Amino acid sequence: MTTVALEGLRRERRGQVYVALAAVAWSTAGVLQRQLTLDTPTQVAGRAAFAGAALLAYVAVVERGRVAHAFRSVGLAGVAVALCVATASASFIAALNHTSVARVLFILAVAPVLAALLARVTLAEPITRRTALAMAMALAGVALMLGAPGEGSLAGDGLAFLAALAFSTMIVITRWRHDVSMLPATCLSQAILFAAFLPFATPAEIGGEDVGWLAALGIGQIGLGFALLTVGARLIPAAQVGLITLLEVVLGPLWVWLALDERPSTLTLAGGAVVIVAIVIQTRGAPPVDEEPTLPAPH
Repeated sequence: MTTVALEGLRRERRGQVYVALAAVAWSTAGVLQRQLTLDTPTQVAGRAAFAGAALLAYVAVVERGRVAHAFRSVGLAGVAVALCVATASASFIAALNHTSVARVLFILAVAPVLAALLARVTLAEPITRRTALAMAMALAGVALMLGAPGEGSLAGDGLAFLAALAFSTMIVITRWRHDVSMLPATCLSQAILFAAFLPFATPAEIGGEDVGWLAALGIGQIGLGFALLTVGARLIPAAQVGLITLLEVVLGPLWVWLALDERPSTLTLAGGAVVIVAIVIQTRGAPPVDEEPTLPAPH
């Protein structure tokens, strides 16, 4: 094996490890959120405060101190991305307060399929047979989950769908405008969340343990996860990024199952498995591209 080929292999493996670690970080959202004893607005605002600070520090490092320039460069499209990420993040946390972690993550996993449909309507992108099959399978998996008696709730499932829709809209915007940097846009999204939910939050109710869990959610789950992803996604093809980040959907329910004995029903697990297979089918059929990949948004 030549030196160039060996270096390429090492580069790819580093990228795979970084993206996998990002997925692991994101997968802790459910088990960390379950430790909080706060109302939803306080959870969202507290998590956003720590996440915004962590992401701002990361922007400063990556942009070598040109923070103002980084935020100005995103433009109106970046603001739209930030609003989508903020909506997805708030809906995600709210959904966790109404239903199981497994249902939320499995429903959220349909976002790439929804994005393909939205891209067809807004960007006139063609829908291949493979994508159509993935859509049908994903919808069948979600329908199977919704048939699970007594586990979900209309509010929880609806909020999870809202998060998936916001996430898919973000994907379409970033595909339309490749010049939009996800890093400052994601940081801006946390500032929007903090400003929107702080008036409804009850900071006086935040105890010492809650501060630790909120910090873990904001700095570890979002900040560290996004930093690892931005590094790893530059080293491997976008299709690999999409496949590896599915680890979040698998590990998230596993952590709450092991740590808190939150067991999803058989129908939820079966439906989630169908959704995961659908996303794998769609992602493996994606053509290789040389451009910067669309990064999943932390939620």
